[in-house]
Amino acid sequence: QVQLVESGGGLVQAGDSLRLSCAASGRAFSACTVSWFRQAPGQEREFVAVIDHNTVSTLYADSVKGRFTISRDWAKDTAYLQMNSLKPEDTAVYYCAAVQRSLRNINAALDREYTSWGQGTQVTVSS
Repeated sequence: QVQLVESGGGLVQAGDSLRLSCAASGRAFSACTVSWFRQAPGQEREFVAVIDHNTVSTLYADSVKGRFTISRDWAKDTAYLQMNSLKPEDTAVYYCAAVQRSLRNINAALDREYTSWGQGTQVTVSS
């Protein structure tokens, strides 16, 4: 069992940066592939970034590539999403998700692959 809690969202202006955190509980977290998704009002949840269980591999959606960085801290059982050069289009509720599967064996961009989800944290970028 893995429980996830996101934090770090807020209201910022275009061009600003935010660092989201996903605090996990459960000893299986270190074996999990972890992703960030986001959902804007009236839209379906979309994939943002993923990191594998040993941090060897990461993947990003084209819309955030070069601006966002996913990472994880083993000692703190926490995953992060560093968001730079934020745009109004980035406004959404951001969720972290985890699954005890290898990144090489899942389609990371599909939300159905994940068994654990956080409650979400709101990110609003003003124009």
